[in-house]
Amino acid sequence: MFDETFILRIPAILLALTIHECAHGVVALHFGDTTARDAGRLTLNPFAHLDIFGTIMLLVGPFGWAKPVPVNAYNLARPKRDILLVSLAGPVSNILSAIAAGYVLRIIAACGPAALHDRYIFNFFNIFIILNIGLAFFNFIPVPPLDGSKILASLLPNHLIPFYFEKLRFLPFVFMAMLALEWGLHIPLFSTIMDPLFKPFASLCYFIIGPLPG
Repeated sequence: MFDETFILRIPAILLALTIHECAHGVVALHFGDTTARDAGRLTLNPFAHLDIFGTIMLLVGPFGWAKPVPVNAYNLARPKRDILLVSLAGPVSNILSAIAAGYVLRIIAACGPAALHDRYIFNFFNIFIILNIGLAFFNFIPVPPLDGSKILASLLPNHLIPFYFEKLRFLPFVFMAMLALEWGLHIPLFSTIMDPLFKPFASLCYFIIGPLPG
């Protein structure tokens, strides 16, 4: 039988992933690339964005992913700059979503504190905040095909970009193996490497979000 947290994670995950992927598509469209819109990915329908394995990872752990929104750099006026902004749009949208959720909780507390006695409302918003912070951090990791790899590539000199992707071509397989060992066999390789980075990132996000009612 599924517990309350698991049930509440499902709508929170669907909303967080949808916002993330739509943000990529909206920014790409703003800069002239209609690929995401033409592929039916510029939508708030969460099922257009779900990656089965990435969603399962989010259900059982703090990180996961959706299907990447297609972007054609040839349609962009300034490809290097625009890819940087398109890639940033996803994780930044998750951080903004977490901030917005924090404000909503405070508004509920100010206007109707009795609503916070409903643990489902309070727990949903807290789960949503945690998931968005986790998604943002995860996507900032510079491992292809995560957003962080495109962000870092956009900041490198042009002559180093092929070298960067060449050297990292096997890293996604190592990354996936670490995730599988972490959540399948409980061998904490991934968390041992990422926790020292994630904890200050999460602390900064919670500092920006501000104190939450509880």
